[in-house]
Amino acid sequence: LLLGCELTASTKSYTFQVDEEDDSDHILALSLVCLTDGAKDECNVVEVVGRNHENQEIAVPVANLKLSCQPLLSLDNFKLQPPVTFRLAAGSGPVHLAGWHRIMHREDASFEDDDDLSEEELPPIMPAKK
Repeated sequence: LLLGCELTASTKSYTFQVDEEDDSDHILALSLVCLTDGAKDECNVVEVVGRNHENQEIAVPVANLKLSCQPLLSLDNFKLQPPVTFRLAAGSGPVHLAGWHRIMHREDASFEDDDDLSEEELPPIMPAKK
């Protein structure tokens, strides 16, 4: 599933979350952050807000965009686990964020108990030919 959102002076944050009842694994991958039409030549800092292992909120800047020197940044599918909030910490935008959302359904538990399944063996690693 594709994801897209825009952060502006009036909409400074966007939160992506999934239903807590859902027992699937969700991965959110951020691929591109870019300034869009109407952006001023100012620093636009986008941060990702999530929670650490102690459930404390942490905010990490992922992009500092400026129209005249760096209007876009490729994040190479930076993977995050929902819930996550994207926040415009500085600047007025508009900043567009693009990425994708993957849902991985957990396998049925009885599947692992099957004795008939054998693990696939990998071929040995051969030395490189010179």
